[in-house]
Amino acid sequence: MSLIRTSALNGVAVVVRIATAMGLNKVLAVLVGPAGYALIGQFQNLLTVVITFATGAVNTGVTKATAEYHDDPDRRRRLWRTSATTVLLASCLVALVTAAFSRQLAASFLGDVRYATVLIWVAISIVPISFNALLLAILNGLKDVRRYVISNIAGSLLSLVATGALAWFYGLLGALIALSVNQGIVIVVTLLQVRRCDWFEPRAWIGAIDRRELRGLAGYVLMAATTALVGPASQLLVRDLLIERFGLTYAGYWDAMWRISTIYLSLITTTLSLYYLPRIAELRDWLELRLELRRVLQLVVPATAFLSAILFLTRDIVISLLFSESFGPMKTLFAWQLAGDVIKITAWLFAFLMVGRGLVMAFIVTEIMAGAVFVLATMMFTSWIGFPGVAAAHFLNYAVYLIAVAMLTVGTPARRARLLRRSPQ
Repeated sequence: MSLIRTSALNGVAVVVRIATAMGLNKVLAVLVGPAGYALIGQFQNLLTVVITFATGAVNTGVTKATAEYHDDPDRRRRLWRTSATTVLLASCLVALVTAAFSRQLAASFLGDVRYATVLIWVAISIVPISFNALLLAILNGLKDVRRYVISNIAGSLLSLVATGALAWFYGLLGALIALSVNQGIVIVVTLLQVRRCDWFEPRAWIGAIDRRELRGLAGYVLMAATTALVGPASQLLVRDLLIERFGLTYAGYWDAMWRISTIYLSLITTTLSLYYLPRIAELRDWLELRLELRRVLQLVVPATAFLSAILFLTRDIVISLLFSESFGPMKTLFAWQLAGDVIKITAWLFAFLMVGRGLVMAFIVTEIMAGAVFVLATMMFTSWIGFPGVAAAHFLNYAVYLIAVAMLTVGTPARRARLLRRSPQ
């Protein structure tokens, strides 16, 4: 399937996601305010870590290997059985740990043991959340964009209804509970989508783990675990720094700015996951890989720059539409944040080469470097120029990251040759 066609199909899901996110942002902005937004961001960082460990961090590897084994159905089945068994064991373990330490987690991440109830709901939902993520990874690897898109649309609509309703009746606590269970409930829609597919054989999925496939997934486990730890950890540290220097409300402004970036970049990032990652996993010739990279760069970077420019020019309208007038101070973040977003997407095109070709150590090193640069740059820039310094740190971080990932993937002929040779499968 071509990048343009994938973008068009995925665009339907993104339009729905953006529309629901706009509605949900408006509801939350009115009901919980900037300070509540900061706590929601804190919880979502924690949830990302929990889900990654609950899935065994295998989903990226499943997508890549499913695409790679397109002509070997027996090996695909061994891969899926190994992945499903791993996910079942990991998600059950994580659910038990989350429930057992719910009070401690609530106190540490949400600042109040009364939110322990939220962690109990996470524990209840973690198994269906994990298997829904696994099924979506398989659909992605099979390039079954239609079913993938339908499940994502259902998730967006459910998130709007459930989070909006619970936040309306129970405030911040209701919003956090809804965020805990939304992804788990979506598995019903995903199962309805795949139940008649000839590859869907749940009875054959739980059983002996294939050591060869497990070793093949190990590199992706390390990469996903690194992302799941470094990304949220750096955001938690930055948020704590903003709270210390400017207060909880300003941390909420930053979370709102981050949410805007997430919403509009989702059109780009989900298309890259649907099309670009499986595609580069298939290629074995440098000329084809270079052509694919150049073609995607020529489409994606101008599109991101255009969207960023539109958002900057309409920032007053965006803040009023998505949030409320009380979020006005976040306007000072737009220029640096949106410029950083363009560089971020450009860098990700090279970072996807690391994922698709299995450059595990290079990926881990650059992820850790990016997290450290973001935190350190935030410390320096917020001291020099105040609150807008957090967005300037975002820009600098991805500028450094882009240089690093480009040099480690295609910077020299030796790197390019290694890129083609390497694959953890």
